[in-house]
Amino acid sequence: MTTNKWISLYLAQLLSLMLSTAPATAADLLNRQDQPWQPGAGAIQVPLWPEGPPAPSPFKGNEAYGNEDKQIAGRPFTMIEHVSRPTMSIFRAKDNGNSTGATVLVFPGGGYRRLAIDLEGTEVCDWLTAKGITCVVLKYRVPGSGPYWSEECNCRRIPATPYALQDAQRAMALLRARAPEWGIDPHRIGVLGFSAGGHMVADISNHDQRSYRPLDDADRQGSRPDFAIAVYPGHLWQGPGLKLNPAVKIARNAPPTLIVAASDDPVDDIRHSLVYYLALQRAKVPVAMHVYAHGGHAFGVRRTAAINTHWTDLAEQWMQSIGVLQPGVAVP
Repeated sequence: MTTNKWISLYLAQLLSLMLSTAPATAADLLNRQDQPWQPGAGAIQVPLWPEGPPAPSPFKGNEAYGNEDKQIAGRPFTMIEHVSRPTMSIFRAKDNGNSTGATVLVFPGGGYRRLAIDLEGTEVCDWLTAKGITCVVLKYRVPGSGPYWSEECNCRRIPATPYALQDAQRAMALLRARAPEWGIDPHRIGVLGFSAGGHMVADISNHDQRSYRPLDDADRQGSRPDFAIAVYPGHLWQGPGLKLNPAVKIARNAPPTLIVAASDDPVDDIRHSLVYYLALQRAKVPVAMHVYAHGGHAFGVRRTAAINTHWTDLAEQWMQSIGVLQPGVAVP
């Protein structure tokens, strides 16, 4: 091989390495706080990996948070970036006589680049805890912890290690292992995710094997949820036509699932929801879906006059129908 060819090959490999480790870029945060995000008073924050994650993300940067440069339902929302030490924040069900023993593990969205920690995280817990459901917000590793769009190469990238899935499975194992301590039913733990978090819902629902080597007794617990809710999920559809992304493998023992989306979503096309619904239906997994004509993307649980912001009413009815809100009734 000539010297020029060796140099060209070296440069190509160097460029590939740079692209694979460069973090996804994003707009600057407003009111930026250069420190790890912490939940509000009353929540219990638990580290997932006390000795550090089994496969540290290659992306470098210190955790920070601040407001996105736009508003949802007339209010700003908080984004977290550069999470390398994932945690889960536990919000106990309100003690108002209607505790169900059920728990929901929440995956905020953010394109696997950031985390919409209040809009699609803590605000979800305000809704669920008032209904007698313990709510857990997962602060999982970002960026590049799942399929994401890289502005460096203007292309879609898939990490070799499923960091976000590892965090989700570990959180589920810890919740089941420490269920007596937190007063929850280990057989009534579901997941709820938005956008990229909706993809995580599909990921954890359909994985039979743990995505990391077991660390302790907690990892003897099952990591599949007992029920699942995916709200405007992404990374599930592959065109042309209605084709499920081949990276998504459907398990026949996936949990009962509810899918919520809007037809006019400009970020995660409605076909992501449609192909996942059809795939679960073909596998005979109990699945329900509600599609709103209008609603767009990233509406979270913030109520407005728009009908799509009342999707939580449907979710409550669905959880009631599968026994989640009825203590002592097994989830099918």
